[in-house]
Amino acid sequence: MTSRRDFLTLLASATGAVVFGARLGAQQQGPVHDSSLVPVTDTTNLFAMNQMAARPVRLPPKPGAKPSMTTLQRDDLERRIRCQCGCTLDVFTCRTTDFSCQVSPAMHRDVMSLVDGGYSAQEIINAFVGAYGERVLMSPRKSGFNLVGWFAPGVALAVGAVVVGWLIRRWGKAGEHPAPGAAIAPTVDATPDELRRLEAAVRGDGDA
Repeated sequence: MTSRRDFLTLLASATGAVVFGARLGAQQQGPVHDSSLVPVTDTTNLFAMNQMAARPVRLPPKPGAKPSMTTLQRDDLERRIRCQCGCTLDVFTCRTTDFSCQVSPAMHRDVMSLVDGGYSAQEIINAFVGAYGERVLMSPRKSGFNLVGWFAPGVALAVGAVVVGWLIRRWGKAGEHPAPGAAIAPTVDATPDELRRLEAAVRGDGDA
């Protein structure tokens, strides 16, 4: 039988796994520190603005280049790119709502230049990742080690639910009691010969 202490220990382990998976998923989207890059302020603080965070993302135009997408497609692409000023917003939202930011307009100009240079959405994304690292993406790529950040919380929750359910069933079975009035077979410590003589005495046989 599983004790309550064992149950609480297992429940704490499952909860810890959930927290670890959630933190791991958050780390995949968090800032990447590189001593060769310009320091970027904490992006979890909406008021920690770093107006010097923009870096040039430039590629030479492709031969005979034409714009690779429409304005709406470009705006949608900018929603996948995180502004690096520290606001945690995407480039499109930041530049259209916060007119004090100097970083999102600079990143927007780079996107327009790459679009005019004939580069596809994925090529532009790759160029920004090359300049800023994975933190420039609003969502981490679903590949490689990043998959852990996507699936770890769900797996941890599922494992925890299975463990808790199994322990509850074990406790339920261990706590079952006979229904009221149900016959309970007594335990008698006697030899077979003594039992025969007792039965004879109950029947009133003369040879008891």
